[in-house]
Amino acid sequence: MFILKKMFQLRDKANPDAEKPFFDHLEDLRVVITKIVVTLLISTLICFMYKEQLMEVIQRPINEVWVEKHEERLPDDKTISLDDWERALALSEVAPKLEQLSPDLADKFWQSEENASIFTLTQAAIIYRAAQELPEEERTPFIESIPDGKKDARELTAKLLVSEPASNLNAQGNLRMMSSLKPTETFMLTMKLAFFAGIVISFPFLLYFLLQFILPGLKEEERRALWPALAIGFGLFLGGVFFSYFFVLPKVLTFFYDWGQSIGIDNDWRIGYYISFATTFVLIFGLAFELPVVVMTLVHLGILSFTVMNSTRSYAVLAIVVIAAIITPTPDIPTLLLLAGPMYLLYEICIWLSYFYERKKKREEELEEKEHLKRLLADPSLADTEGEEEDFEEENYHQGLDDEFDEDHDDDDDYLDYPGEHQNPEEDPDHDPLDEDSPSEERDRK
Repeated sequence: MFILKKMFQLRDKANPDAEKPFFDHLEDLRVVITKIVVTLLISTLICFMYKEQLMEVIQRPINEVWVEKHEERLPDDKTISLDDWERALALSEVAPKLEQLSPDLADKFWQSEENASIFTLTQAAIIYRAAQELPEEERTPFIESIPDGKKDARELTAKLLVSEPASNLNAQGNLRMMSSLKPTETFMLTMKLAFFAGIVISFPFLLYFLLQFILPGLKEEERRALWPALAIGFGLFLGGVFFSYFFVLPKVLTFFYDWGQSIGIDNDWRIGYYISFATTFVLIFGLAFELPVVVMTLVHLGILSFTVMNSTRSYAVLAIVVIAAIITPTPDIPTLLLLAGPMYLLYEICIWLSYFYERKKKREEELEEKEHLKRLLADPSLADTEGEEEDFEEENYHQGLDDEFDEDHDDDDDYLDYPGEHQNPEEDPDHDPLDEDSPSEERDRK
């Protein structure tokens, strides 16, 4: 309720000529909420039709992290790609069964592989898995005992034992294809992803509805200036989303992936937790980048100014850090700094924008005053007319004060109308003490 009252006060301050009662404000709020809900519903349905593409987009950062981390564990000479290693690990489970078939059929199977070196890599994967089951001091003798007929596989296995790549990948990449734990989880996750994507594509309309509610009664030139402001706001929102998606989110995922690996925990992340984390993370950054829109709106309303923001910069820095710590979905300090840094930079930009805005406004006032003086010099009769208007306004002002004074003293006047009942005759305002005879004059008459 407190927030609603403050918002309604902002509306009244933005349009003082048309102040509304509280319930009229609530009716306007109901209309705005209805528009926002309908807009989100339509945008969500549109995004739901492209659910496959959205799923690929949201999984891209975590796939890049996993690919990067697993490629780092492959041999340094880059002779093995991650896709070939995944394929070789998958075929290593099939190769023992192929040996039970006829040699011609096995040869035909290996010839069907596009990569000619996949057979050697599969042999190396089988030997590598077997060597991992042995004690560390017995692995080297085991590899050296491999016959010269499999020399290439033996040398390749020696490289694998040095780099120690993951041996639990399959052809589909089980670390890339995260799993769900509930029957309805995938459907609800798809709806959640479509909803967040709908917020992104419909953000200009949502921002327009909010500004239309907070700043009612805009003039024609202000309405024309509102559309560039909406474009800037949408650009800032997309800037925050892209900054988080391409730069911050991969670094955060890398940090937590390395942290789990350092303490010996497998990063078997679930698709539900990841999508909730990633969408919230990206959306928070997009909204945080809307700080200039909020600040400049307050400057336009006269609540903030260049002097206030410039003199309270230290308090603003503290407030930005606290807000970033609250809204950041991760507790680590690097992520907090990655959010607080751009927010502070945007706040500094707002300070200079408010300075130029106030200077422009001051110039417009000076220009208007000069034009007013020119009109007075060109037509002196305007001065008399304006003087008469000022005298009329001043007369009305004093007349209003007199009316208020008379209303405040109505009770006193009523009280003084009956001196016989409520006051002594001497306190009667119509009583003149000179009309009474003094005691000496009364004795002379006697």
